[in-house]
Amino acid sequence: MTFDPVPDPFADQPDWVPRPPRPIVPVAASGRVELRGRRVLVGLPGLGWRTDLRADERVVQGSRTYVPVIPEHEWYRAEAEQVEVFAPLVPADRVWVETIGDARDTTADASRSDLLARLVSLDAPVHRAPLPAMEVDSISGRRVVQIVDGTEHRDLRAVTEVYSGAEGDICVRVTGELDWYRWAWSGQPPTTLEVPVHLLWLE
Repeated sequence: MTFDPVPDPFADQPDWVPRPPRPIVPVAASGRVELRGRRVLVGLPGLGWRTDLRADERVVQGSRTYVPVIPEHEWYRAEAEQVEVFAPLVPADRVWVETIGDARDTTADASRSDLLARLVSLDAPVHRAPLPAMEVDSISGRRVVQIVDGTEHRDLRAVTEVYSGAEGDICVRVTGELDWYRWAWSGQPPTTLEVPVHLLWLE
């Protein structure tokens, strides 16, 4: 007795997983880009880069331009509680602004297990393509993008690893970044949302 194979429900629907979000592309802060509240990277070519920072508008002192740079958790606290925080001034030529790139720049990162293919130049911060949350080993605490009906929802953090939800879906719980950081400075647990893992990407 033979049985016909069970049809694959997604065989004729290659787009059942949403298109990936647009990538993060660093742009030099010395250009004509608004800085207030923007995510930035700070560093030196040949040395390395620091992330999870926010900027304020440029400051000119003498003949040099500086960018006030604040750790992201302090920026959120200052905005939420209207308090003053210390912001070191970083020379503008050492600051890059995280911008959202073009969807055409998003390419499948099939080679990330190939060490040689992952080599980068140290001249500037790297262009970061989003990674599907289902393909990463650890996601808790990471910046994520949720896709809802083709719309990107950013400024989110994962608060769990993947788990099996009540309906049998593989899920991750996420929260807004303000709630994520408030959890750290006040101890107030965040409000979270259960999201199917195939709708999430690491930013």
